[in-house]
Formats: sequence, C-alpha cells, structure tokens
Amino acid sequence: MSIIAWILIGLLAGAIAKALMPGRDPGGCVITMLIGIVGGLLGGWLGKVIFHVHSIQGFFHLSTWIAAIVGSVIVLALYRLLIGNRNR
Repeated sequence: MSIIAWILIGLLAGAIAKALMPGRDPGGCVITMLIGIVGGLLGGWLGKVIFHVHSIQGFFHLSTWIAAIVGSVIVLALYRLLIGNRNR
C-alpha cells in the first residue's frame, strides 16, 4: 500500500476508535491519524502473531480495516492511560 493509503486508513481507523471509545482526548486530527497508523501496524502484527494470517492485505480488504480498528482501540487505550494522567 502507498503512504497515502496508510494515512487515510490511519485517519479513518483512529476516528472510528475514538467513536467506539468516547471521551475527552488531548490531541486533534494529527494525533488521531498517528494513533490509527500505529494501531494498524499493531493490529497487523497481532493478527500475524496470534492468528498466523497476514491481516494487512490491501486497502479494500475487510481484514485490513478490522486489524487497523482493533489496533487503534488498543493504542488509544494506552494513549489515554499515559497521556490522560499528565493532564490531571
């Protein structure tokens, strides 16, 4: 996949993760995109390690989106644990 596809998947997966886990988050669109990109990489890696499948196959594959969203939810939860405590 191209870098533009990774950015687009990251932006959308990060936004979906924030919609699934509502609450106040520090950061805006760039942080959401970074959470989504890192989440996509994490989700792809976890899919490969746990299920022994290559879960990042292409932009329009359902497995790519599921891996990116699940990974983004995990990264967002970690982000809230680490960064959320600093703002209090």
